[in-house]
Amino acid sequence: MVIKTPNDPVALALAALAETLADERRAQRFLELTGIGTDELRSTASDPSLLAALLRFLEGYEPDLLSVAEALGVPAPTLVEARRQLEDQ
Repeated sequence: MVIKTPNDPVALALAALAETLADERRAQRFLELTGIGTDELRSTASDPSLLAALLRFLEGYEPDLLSVAEALGVPAPTLVEARRQLEDQ
C-alpha cells in the first residue's frame, strides 16, 4: 500500500496502523505493549495520541519502522516526522 498523502501525518499514521495490524506478530506486540483492546482501537483509531503512540512503537524497533515505511513507499524519517507533528497537535 503506497500512501498518496505522505505530508498528512494523520493519513500517514492511519496507513501505518493498517500496515501494523496486517502483520500478526507486529499487531500482537503493539496491542500487548499499549494494553489497548481491539474495540477501543476501533473507536480511537484516528486519535492523534494513539497514532503518535503507534509511530513511537515502530520507532522502537527499527526493522518494523523500515518495513512499514517501505510498504507505504515513504522514507522512515517521514514516519518519525509524522509522529512529531501528531504529538504537537
